[in-house]
Order: sequence, then structure tokens, then C-alpha cells
Amino acid sequence: MKLIIGDKNYSSWSMRPWVMLKQMGIAFEEVIVPLREPDTTARILEHSPSGKVPCLVTDDGQSIWETLAILETLAERFPQHHVWPSDPAARAHARAISSEMHAGFAELRTNMSMNVRAQRAGKGATPGTLADIARIDAIWSECLTRYGGPFLFGATFCAADAMYAPVVSRFITYAPPLSEAARAYMKHVSAVPAVREWFDDARRETHRLAELDDDA
Repeated sequence: MKLIIGDKNYSSWSMRPWVMLKQMGIAFEEVIVPLREPDTTARILEHSPSGKVPCLVTDDGQSIWETLAILETLAERFPQHHVWPSDPAARAHARAISSEMHAGFAELRTNMSMNVRAQRAGKGATPGTLADIARIDAIWSECLTRYGGPFLFGATFCAADAMYAPVVSRFITYAPPLSEAARAYMKHVSAVPAVREWFDDARRETHRLAELDDDA
């Protein structure tokens, strides 16, 4: 399989399926397309009809774009890896908070863009962004209490954790106020080998975008 992704420093959506594949130990080829270059869209369109990353190209040549669709495909193809929680109620809960992440939190996305290399404590903290952060903190805290941690649905890193992994990166960069439970969760996610590998790769990247890296 191939996974077409953008820069690891900037591409939050690319991080989600990449981390899940790595965490499951499934072999794949990564194809990195640097973002916001004149040929970026054309290069992505060679694989994905949406012109956006990520896109998974399966071993039989099928292209799957959109992160949740990729995660569901992985769950179907590799049931032994428990992409979603095995309990039906927990699985429904995990899909709900993952869909909320997929569709929401626009203020956070706009004002605290992903940049692994940057340190921007206190920046981007608009009222709308802080409301998004409070909702995410509440989601995490509820899951950790209900399922016992250290991950959102218990002892195993699952698709819901992959969906929120780029948020962990943003919170490291911007250092907003968070509950003790949320900070503990961030430490556990940051220690996941696949997440550490993504962060390390991001810091080594040489492609830079001035509009996103002005203070990185």
C-alpha cells in the first residue's frame, strides 16, 4: 500500500492514518508531497481525486481519500489490529468523537495551525479557539474517566487517539491552559513510538513555508 501525505511538520490530516498504520505495524510506502507549491495539487491528483492529502492507495490500486474513510478501510482489512474498540458501545463513542474532530473545531484549526517545529505559547487564543480547546479537554477527560486510560478508550491506542494526535501536537506548540487529565493524556500520546517518529521526522524536514514558519 501507499499513503500519500503532506509535510509532516504541517499536515495534521496526514498524521492520522500514518500514525495508525505505523502503530499497527502494517508495511506501507509513504509518498510525501510538499504543500503549497506550484505542483502540489497536480501531484496529489495523480492519486486522489480530491486533490488533497491524505490518500491511501491499496495494494489492488484503489484510492481511498478522507481520513475517516481510510481508518474504516484499515479496520475492515485488518480486524486483528483493533483499529476501533471491540466493545460496541465504546466503538460507537469512539466514532462519535472522531467524527466531531473531523467536522468541527474550526477556530482551533484556523488560529493554531499545526507546526511541530514551532513554539508559540499563548498565541492564537481567541475566545472561539479557547471554546474549542475546552470542548476537546472535556472529551478527553470524559473518555479517560469512563474507560480508565491511559488512552481515550483504555489501554490500547486506537483510531480515536490517532484522530486527536495532531491536536496533541498543536497543544504542545501553543501551550493553552488544560486540565491535569488532558496534560497526562498528551504525555502518553507523545510517548507512542509512531507519534514520536512523526515528530522526529517533522523536525528533520527541510521544506519550509514562510507564511507558516515565520516564528518557528
